[in-house]
Amino acid sequence: MKKIVSLFQRNYDGDRLVRDELVPGAEWVASGEGIATRKYDGTCCMWRDGKLWKRHELKAGKTEPAGFEAAQSPDSVTGDIPGWVPVGDGPEDARHREGLAHYLGYASMEDGTYELCGPRVQGNPERKQVHMLIRHGCEVLEDAPRDWDGLRKYLSSMDIEGIVWHHKDGRMVKIKGKDFGLKRLPAVRDD
Repeated sequence: MKKIVSLFQRNYDGDRLVRDELVPGAEWVASGEGIATRKYDGTCCMWRDGKLWKRHELKAGKTEPAGFEAAQSPDSVTGDIPGWVPVGDGPEDARHREGLAHYLGYASMEDGTYELCGPRVQGNPERKQVHMLIRHGCEVLEDAPRDWDGLRKYLSSMDIEGIVWHHKDGRMVKIKGKDFGLKRLPAVRDD
């Protein structure tokens, strides 16, 4: 999965929060194009041709893991390459396999990207009882605003990670509550 651009410029020399200035290339969101969907907080996966893949960030200078497929060119600043590796049979992929089994228990998989969420993923901010795959773009947010003030207020009233807008031509733009300095309710762990 290619990195998704943020809707607003970030204060890199200060608090690292966003400011009321659009990122070049994200203007289509502010002009009303695209569909707003819920951004889930987990780890990205891809289902393609009957096989599950997990996201892998290949750090500059490191050796590619077996089966690595780059999703885009190296980052111009860090040299890191986002990409995919196949989910295997080892213990490090047990959560991915559980999420896949759970998904296949109630639906057939379409090629595309998914978010793995669950008790042992990112501290479980989505508060899931089991590991599961959630298809990206599945939850439309019809009432999501598109301006800085409106989005800050909207995200402060919702217990979600953020929003991803999907354009019909494939472009995507995101914004997260933490970009505004907002915090989600703490997750409850099942340890």
